[in-house]
Amino acid sequence: MSGTRNSGLVLVILFMSVIVNAQTLDGGIPRLQSQGNATQLIVDGKPFLMLAGETGNSSASDLKYLDSVWPKIVKMNLNTLLVPVYWELIEPEEGRFDFALVDGAIKGARKHNIKLVFLWFGTWKNSMSCYVPLWVKTNQERFPRARDAQGRALEILTPFNDENLKADAKVFTALMKHIRKIDAVHHTVVLVQVENEIGMIPDARDHSKEAEKFFDTSVPTELLGYLQKHKESLTPELKKAWGNNGFKTSGTWEEVFSKGLQTDELFMAWYFARYIDAVAAAGKKEYPLPMFVNAALIRPGYKPGQYPSAGPLPHLFDVWKAGAPAIDFLSPDIYFKNFAEWSTRYDRPGNPLFIPEAQNIQSMANAFFAIGQLNAIGYSPFSIESLDHPENNDVSRAYDVLKQLTPLINANQGKGTMA
Repeated sequence: MSGTRNSGLVLVILFMSVIVNAQTLDGGIPRLQSQGNATQLIVDGKPFLMLAGETGNSSASDLKYLDSVWPKIVKMNLNTLLVPVYWELIEPEEGRFDFALVDGAIKGARKHNIKLVFLWFGTWKNSMSCYVPLWVKTNQERFPRARDAQGRALEILTPFNDENLKADAKVFTALMKHIRKIDAVHHTVVLVQVENEIGMIPDARDHSKEAEKFFDTSVPTELLGYLQKHKESLTPELKKAWGNNGFKTSGTWEEVFSKGLQTDELFMAWYFARYIDAVAAAGKKEYPLPMFVNAALIRPGYKPGQYPSAGPLPHLFDVWKAGAPAIDFLSPDIYFKNFAEWSTRYDRPGNPLFIPEAQNIQSMANAFFAIGQLNAIGYSPFSIESLDHPENNDVSRAYDVLKQLTPLINANQGKGTMA
């Protein structure tokens, strides 16, 4: 009898454990939630304002180096660190995953009471495919590149190939599954950025054979349907491009939007967005953390092809929203002096403002503007560990004030009571 009772007790304990874990997964996952006209990041059931910083591009490739970063960011009053995750390092051989760097980053963050935003350096990083594994780089027949107008291969994987997409989606899914396995209860990882500063350069669009086939076919009905549904609220640039040819509701890209660099960029934006959406959606099936993409902004006077074109830029906002519903918001990396202008262009209904990269020197007044005026969910100077005097610099002083104000900020965002 006692053995039966003990077995029953074990089953009850296991059953309750499953219920608790299920409740944690259902209700405790970091998420986005509206408050008034603002959107907040909710972590462990409470608003979480990210006083963040991003490491240098290679900083997370060495856990010993990363160990030296934690004390610095604690002294600078950060509560969140943006950390790259590198495809080439977590899948050095196809199908063999090594999550040691991911585990080490999470362990270090927990030890120092820091939240993480993982940056997926997958198919694209700053336009290029420089962080894909060697087995992808050396097999261009299976994993083809984008090509310029002269037919020359670029160091950019084409988004018009299923093998490229399947490989990225597979490893990203494995990453999200692993994060869920080790972090579903602790919620150390609060956001994920999918790829990094996507864009075509030095041409405005991909001229590979695969891309040309898509360019010469009809504009997808999903995009045209979105344009018709949101005609009155489209960005001025997109509405003008569509209107120049009479707001056509069918036809090829050049028939609908006319011929030119602007149409080339619209075309690429749609297919970049569809690719990213597929990767993000695959990852969310394993662990649906909020996900975003970031944009490298345009220098004055530059034309498509002279900057990383077709990324999640303000004039392409509607294309990205239509093409990537699995992405929760679009974010700008702002290194220009006209911070208010750029950040305001990303402050749109349904798109919470987050600045994942910003100048790390003498720019902290921008954090107050973004959070106080535009209800930003966070702010993040780049290469945060490179700053001297972490206990007494612009970042530490600004974040000290914002940390003290955080309860008031969280309570008043979106209510028109903060300026």
